[in-house]
Amino acid sequence: MKTQKSPFFRFTQRSFIVAVVLSIFISTAQAQDKAHIEPVGTHKIFGKLHGISIEGMVQSPSAEVTPLQFICVFEYQEGDIFNAPALPAAANGLYHIDKQLNGLFTDLRKSGKFSGHALETLLINPQRGIIGAKRLMLIGLGDRSKFTPDIMIEVGKLEIREALRLGVTSYAHASDLKDGGLDSPTALIINNVLKGTMDGYETELYLESKKAAQLKPVLKITLLAGQQFFDVSGIAITQFIQNYHQ
Repeated sequence: MKTQKSPFFRFTQRSFIVAVVLSIFISTAQAQDKAHIEPVGTHKIFGKLHGISIEGMVQSPSAEVTPLQFICVFEYQEGDIFNAPALPAAANGLYHIDKQLNGLFTDLRKSGKFSGHALETLLINPQRGIIGAKRLMLIGLGDRSKFTPDIMIEVGKLEIREALRLGVTSYAHASDLKDGGLDSPTALIINNVLKGTMDGYETELYLESKKAAQLKPVLKITLLAGQQFFDVSGIAITQFIQNYHQ
């Protein structure tokens, strides 16, 4: 006599197979992610916008050699860049900034001299050789619990205008959201920073065309990324450039 398998048995059997396949897929994806961790110093120019080369770079903002380095900072919470959910010290750009500045970064935040309110700025001119950048500008992001990716559009506008005001021909951007303890959608953050940057630059070009501004052209913008986020950042930069030119 032939035994028939019940529908429930067939269902659980299929569920088990799906679970196994899904587990293999996730394990493979995780292995691929680990295999694609890029070494520090990896960089690539993904294209140009308005004659500005857009570069991706695996580098800490404390080590990046640039005329002007922007870093983004939330309002201060005790230990926020040193403890989880912030990235570990080895991978945390804000930790390295604070260390290289001998604690000045934390002192400014903790004392309220730089509160980190949304779009607040502070320009630091460190002694030569302390960090890679000649100038360091802090940009406030406000209360991390109220953060939305839209603010990064305004950050992009602010950065390009400050770069033009200071007369630099290149600068580097570090969002530092994960360093500050906030998990964030990397691709969307990149997209919004570039959108704001181009919006701001187009306004300045318009003013120049009306003889209401004189610009020293920016030639290169470098977007810094952690080792495990370089690939997704590169895809986001490429996609933005392609969409922008359409």
